[in-house]
Amino acid sequence: MTRRVWLLFLAMCLIWGLPYLLIRVSVRAITPAELVFGRTAIGAAVLLPLAARRGQLRVVLPHWRPLLAYTAVEIAIPWLLLSDAERHISSSLSGLLVAAVPLVGTALAWATGFRQVLGPRQLTGLLIGLLGVGAVLGFDLGTMTPLAGVEMAVVIICYATGPQILSRRLAHLPGLGVVAFSLVMGAVAYLPVAVWQHPRAVPSGEVMASVAVLGLVCTALAFVLFFELIRRIGAVRATVITYVNPAVAVALGVVLLHESFTAGTAIGFGLILVGSALATRVSPPPRRDGQPTLGSVGAEP
Repeated sequence: MTRRVWLLFLAMCLIWGLPYLLIRVSVRAITPAELVFGRTAIGAAVLLPLAARRGQLRVVLPHWRPLLAYTAVEIAIPWLLLSDAERHISSSLSGLLVAAVPLVGTALAWATGFRQVLGPRQLTGLLIGLLGVGAVLGFDLGTMTPLAGVEMAVVIICYATGPQILSRRLAHLPGLGVVAFSLVMGAVAYLPVAVWQHPRAVPSGEVMASVAVLGLVCTALAFVLFFELIRRIGAVRATVITYVNPAVAVALGVVLLHESFTAGTAIGFGLILVGSALATRVSPPPRRDGQPTLGSVGAEP
């Protein structure tokens, strides 16, 4: 991969390793639905004017059906379930479980009959990454409730499905318009619930700051960078960032929440990073017209 792609990759690893901690802080004072509304509303407020000024909303509007599906599986469903699960499990654990997304994404691509570009080296990387997650986790799921386990399983499936819809059905559309429209739909969907569940007291500055960072950095900025990453390396390989996200989540827990850093965690860090490096070493398919698009890069036929 080029230096620019590696910078995008590392930026996304850091930016999407942060939300687990911020979500954990936020749901102590507000409901999951309120958090999803705040996050989508802030992101939409930033990106919608930019997309409108560039004339991208008119382009994406006719494709509202796949946009609706993408919004559901990438934003509306997983963000709600992840926020609810983090009321019962730690932010580190939720981040570690999401590391299964690349493997699930690969399985979904294979199951739906699309040609894969992941060879033995890349599949080995995926498995090494999962071993790293297991080492960090220590195979200790005793603190997880059955409901939280089901919620996290749905989150993983949704996060693996979203990039597939994006790459196969929305690849020809401008990324800024797609994400802006999706955030607007998410905010509109959760507005009635957020109003109904509005907090009786003004949340603390810590909670409000967490929601603001989730909306501005982890949503608005992150999606713009993620679209660019998918455009350059494909949907399946882009989701490999979820192997490094757990490392960031654990590091934040150690530094900010004074969680323990065990030998298993240290070994897991190394395995996750090695697995990520192997899994992302995929040669793109030949270009047909000299200019790559979202649909011509990655696991597509």
